[in-house]
Amino acid sequence: MNLHDWNLARTRRYFFRDCGVGLGKIALASLLVDAQGRTRANAADVAAAGPINPLTPRPPHYAPKAKRVIFLFMAGAPSQLDLFDDKPVLAKHDGKPIPAEVVKDQRYAFIRPDASLMSARYKFGRHGQSGAELSSMLPHLAKAADDIAIVKSMHTDQFNHAPAQIFLNTGSPFPGRPSLGAWVVYGLGSESTDLPGFVVMSSGSGLSGGAALWSSGFLPTAYQGVPFRSKGDAILNAASPSGVDRRLERASLDLIGDLNRERLGVAGDPEIATRIASYEMAFKMQSSAPELMDLSGESPATLAMYGVTPGAPSFAANCLLARRLVERGVRFVNLYHEGWDHHSDVAGGLKGQCGVTDQASAALVMDLKQRGLLEDTLVVWGGEFGRTPMVESNAALGRSMGRDHHPQAFTMWLAGGGVKSGLTLGKTDDLGFHVVEDPVHIHDLQATILHLLGQDHTRLTFKSQGRQFRLTDVYGEVVSKLLA
Repeated sequence: MNLHDWNLARTRRYFFRDCGVGLGKIALASLLVDAQGRTRANAADVAAAGPINPLTPRPPHYAPKAKRVIFLFMAGAPSQLDLFDDKPVLAKHDGKPIPAEVVKDQRYAFIRPDASLMSARYKFGRHGQSGAELSSMLPHLAKAADDIAIVKSMHTDQFNHAPAQIFLNTGSPFPGRPSLGAWVVYGLGSESTDLPGFVVMSSGSGLSGGAALWSSGFLPTAYQGVPFRSKGDAILNAASPSGVDRRLERASLDLIGDLNRERLGVAGDPEIATRIASYEMAFKMQSSAPELMDLSGESPATLAMYGVTPGAPSFAANCLLARRLVERGVRFVNLYHEGWDHHSDVAGGLKGQCGVTDQASAALVMDLKQRGLLEDTLVVWGGEFGRTPMVESNAALGRSMGRDHHPQAFTMWLAGGGVKSGLTLGKTDDLGFHVVEDPVHIHDLQATILHLLGQDHTRLTFKSQGRQFRLTDVYGEVVSKLLA
């Protein structure tokens, strides 16, 4: 080969000319396969068969104990040492520096590792036949002590709010992964025909993790959480425009649906199926959402039990709406309540937040139970991590008598849906610093929630970027001691 031919062979134009057949095959293969691995011809067959609804109920991997989930997410991280995990030894050493060997190699967001210890700010008592140990700040939950399982041995990998919130909700500390609710609806669909399968409501101040907490990530967007407002229209702009009646709107949607189904048969893009389902859902919600939000049909006794003031948005109203949502077949409901980040005055902060949330959280469990829904509805309560046994005081920041972030040990509770009621699981050391018995990692909690729903967390996967992903990554074990 002479120099001219050698240089020609090295050019990109020459490469494409001589290798075009091979590249053409690669391109054709990519065009014939959609995001879920189906051929375009198969996608066309499915589209021709009729309307496609990504939320159509699907069978679980095995018989489930729970059919639906309500997750009460206490964003900001409640102090387990002041609410659930009483430590008499901590009280004995109140105000003394923590032993150096306890905090060796530990990282903290704001305080020094050698900060002084601080005992619980409130007294504890034992409640119910189970003898569950609860703070005096939780008098309503104390009445439901025998209906819940308390896990004192939770731990996480993250010690700052945004990554820790995203980690608990998605299994990864980085935005972009599907949330727990999205995975559940992707795996099981929804039993509701006129409401979304995954609904999100919030109260308190803003969330550090933002919308990543209910994202569908790389799953089709049909599975992302749908935020509902607590007052007025659940979703803005869902009402028909002025001058458009139901018949005209129905005819318009039918035409748009036909065009979308035709395009779906050509492209096979699952997002087109999402669009079809979204238009239909929006149409149905014009009547279902106002009925859902209207609490006038609830008895005065029920409103009083939750602590709901009609017409006033609140965490209590959201809990009542969560019950109404699962009654109507919604698969997953996330209630986010932010306000637990007590770097200063942990006693005052807890008094305020428990006053807002304790009654309604307990009422939700008791209301579901009396309606026969608790046995197959899983309720989960907790935040992204715990708080330190050491006191946080910083004059420059105006902080005193608070607690810093603590990922090594914290507490959550669960109720219903196949969970063993009246159970207290796990144990921390005498200072409440490290887990010493029955540790439960975030991935273990996620695996257990899926298990209760009849889903094997190792089999619930989705292919993205060339590999199979799952909620628990390559980790997680079902916590068998939690199961009834």
